[in-house]
Amino acid sequence: MSSTKQFQVTFDCAEPERVARFWCEVLGYVAPTPPEGFATWDDFNGSLPSEQRDSWFACSDPSGVGPRMYFQRVPEGKVVKNRLHLDVRVATGLVGEERLATLEAECARLVALGAVRVRLLAADEENESCIVMQDVEGNEFCID
Repeated sequence: MSSTKQFQVTFDCAEPERVARFWCEVLGYVAPTPPEGFATWDDFNGSLPSEQRDSWFACSDPSGVGPRMYFQRVPEGKVVKNRLHLDVRVATGLVGEERLATLEAECARLVALGAVRVRLLAADEENESCIVMQDVEGNEFCID
């Protein structure tokens, strides 16, 4: 039996390219080049039947370390809380006021990109502070 070496994170969404480009900015990921024979993604999408246009988009870690992110259009909207979410680790190893300042700075950057701040989960006896947020389509994630 072989072990899994790589995995992809897949988002169901209404606007795959919009959500993908948001996550590119959050994580420092890059969008792929358009398929061979096409100068731009718009050119590629224009070549598809209307029902397939803008149906997916992907992005990847330019260093090759992080997982590929894949975004696929689905007809239904988000209804309930995510069962799985991403933790964007921006303050690893930091505590107290230094951690809070780092989290708040990243929160402000992400809000400017279209994210929504949901709430601060303050430090307790077991956990350091983190901020719960939503991406441009309401998918929950944390910055910690």
